[in-house]
Amino acid sequence: MKFLVINGPNLNMLGIREPEHYGKETYEDLINKIQSYCKEKNIFCECYQSNHEGCLVDKIQEAYGKFDGIIINPGAYTHTSIAILDAVKSVQLPTVEVHISAVEEREDFRQISYIRLAAVKTITGLGTDGYLRAVDFLSEYLDK
Repeated sequence: MKFLVINGPNLNMLGIREPEHYGKETYEDLINKIQSYCKEKNIFCECYQSNHEGCLVDKIQEAYGKFDGIIINPGAYTHTSIAILDAVKSVQLPTVEVHISAVEEREDFRQISYIRLAAVKTITGLGTDGYLRAVDFLSEYLDK
């Protein structure tokens, strides 16, 4: 199996940005955690991060025909980007939406998720372990 893990704006600032919501792990810690976990499960994963919406759309489009599924934390674009939603719909790859914090318990504007309209599952509030749960879910989903 091959998964593409996409992280949106400001996720490169993990460990610095609002540790009360996002924890103290760095972005490098997160990537190492995901890649180690996938390696144990014999899953190839590529991790990508960008602060630019168009770059995220391009990466999703590039996944077509190359990956079996996508795990995405669109960051703030969760609440604003129809372009990312349309890209996920276009490639028709099973996609799991992940959020480190419990967005459902936060500000009103964080209750809107465009990406959720195309996601097969949403995982929130588990810290960076949410990515590992997404790997598990997606691998089980694809095995069915």
